[in-house]
Amino acid sequence: MYLIDEFYMMHAIRLAKLGVFTTTPNPNVGCIIVNNKKIIGQGYHFKTGEHHAEINALKMAGNNAEGSTMYVTLEPCNYTNLTPSCCIALINAKIKRLVVATKDPSPKVNGKGLKFLHSKGIKITKNILSKEAQVINSGFFKRIHTGIPWIQLKLATSLDGKIALLNGNSKWISSKTSRKDVHKLRAKSTAILSTSKTIIKDNSTLLVKWNKLSYNIKKIYPKKLLRQPIRIILDRLNKIKPTDKIILFPGKILLIKSKYTFDNWPNYVEQIIVPEINGYFDLKYLFKILGNRKINSILIEAGSTLSGFLITYNLIDELIIYLTPKLLGNVALNLCNINSFMNIINVPHFYFKYIKKIGPDLKLILKPIK
Repeated sequence: MYLIDEFYMMHAIRLAKLGVFTTTPNPNVGCIIVNNKKIIGQGYHFKTGEHHAEINALKMAGNNAEGSTMYVTLEPCNYTNLTPSCCIALINAKIKRLVVATKDPSPKVNGKGLKFLHSKGIKITKNILSKEAQVINSGFFKRIHTGIPWIQLKLATSLDGKIALLNGNSKWISSKTSRKDVHKLRAKSTAILSTSKTIIKDNSTLLVKWNKLSYNIKKIYPKKLLRQPIRIILDRLNKIKPTDKIILFPGKILLIKSKYTFDNWPNYVEQIIVPEINGYFDLKYLFKILGNRKINSILIEAGSTLSGFLITYNLIDELIIYLTPKLLGNVALNLCNINSFMNIINVPHFYFKYIKKIGPDLKLILKPIK
């Protein structure tokens, strides 16, 4: 039974992944319904305000759902908000058995849904592929547990650990294939964060370019469904102006400042005041603010100064590096500016979570050892 449960749950996890570009701030959830060893219903959650995965699967199963087993990657909700209670829907459909990958950590749910369904006679099996189900919702789980979003730092670097020439020229260190992959990262993220210095230097908009996404993604998500990430700009010295390119492109922008400026900002630009510590923004304070706004994940694209600060103070959950087969020389700009160390024990340590050849480059995903 355990192996069968894992087989069907893995299918539900694959369905959940179809929502990675659209569900935020909600979690990614997939569901299948099995009766007499046949899948009679399946579904996933697409975005906030639309039916949950369980409801979509029940609609497909119809009357055949009676006496069946439901596999769902996250505990069903037991309350009515923008959508009806999934628990009530399961009871009404006469589901016999529920197999759940992991509990929903949200205070409103957090085991209450499973207890309610058990009290109504539905057999419950828990923790089937729990780790895998939590990985696809890393940001959601971290935000609920800690109040802070999942933080990814993205860097492109040469073989000798440089991100740009001494004159600041970095176009293009990484390949076209790698740059396309970055747009996929952006599309998955709730928000993208950079500094005013980097944005002005690159003349960047921090937007996802739909035409840079792969054919398979564009086939599932037409351009009209593209969700742009919230753009967060660290602007301690008030360098960003209403006439800058990034501001001229509509979409939610959070301008992080030490004090308000009274320029004529568009209505989609919000200024947030964050205190400083030793000449830097208090990023822990900022991340708490962003977590309170239900921002699950933040992709950070910045230069060596901010990157070094984030790594030094253990503020990242993942380091994503696009390693390109080029050498920029010893006077080029470093990957990150961190303090010198006298003992190897004290240097930042990482482990490789993922390595993949991507065009001529290597994509590395590393997790810090804290």
